[in-house]
Amino acid sequence: MTELTGADPNVLTASEAEIAAQARRRSVRIWQSVFVLILLGFVGLLVARLIQTNQSEHRASGQAPPFTFTTFEGETISLADLQGKGVVLNFWASWCAPCRDEAALLEAMWRREKDNGIVFIGLDYLDQEPAAKAYLAEFDVTYPNGPDLQSAAARRYGIKGVPETFFIDPQGNIQQMVIGPIVSQAQMDAYLDKIRP
Repeated sequence: MTELTGADPNVLTASEAEIAAQARRRSVRIWQSVFVLILLGFVGLLVARLIQTNQSEHRASGQAPPFTFTTFEGETISLADLQGKGVVLNFWASWCAPCRDEAALLEAMWRREKDNGIVFIGLDYLDQEPAAKAYLAEFDVTYPNGPDLQSAAARRYGIKGVPETFFIDPQGNIQQMVIGPIVSQAQMDAYLDKIRP
């Protein structure tokens, strides 16, 4: 006959098992709460950033935001260098069908106005360089054009799509902003008259 020396230390009594189960449930609830708090914090930060973006990235008006870009030919141009001239700033892309509707008029106006103190500038938006260069060649565009790297100018001007065109006077103020293609000669002349030096 073997002698009983006591209960097995690895076997829990019913009350001890219940206490252990409660501790596990409490631990799970704590981790669930921590996870929910982290998730809510992340969502809160995301909402705050979206609100900040919507407030800070609105369409430009008044003083034209500064920008510098490098043309497809390697020339660096800054808006600050163009003080004293009227500037027509056109955001476009080779994939943009409405941009094609205004390309010939923009080029014709550039050729007519380049000796009258008005500069045309094209900023290529979210495009691939080979496609952009092919577009410029197709429409024989000769005014300065270059990529808007990281959409830096587009964000400053608050554009929502292309084409968008800003008419900036010699003092650096935006006098007119046009969403969509400009296809009317009379409309273009009226806008140019607002920015003549």
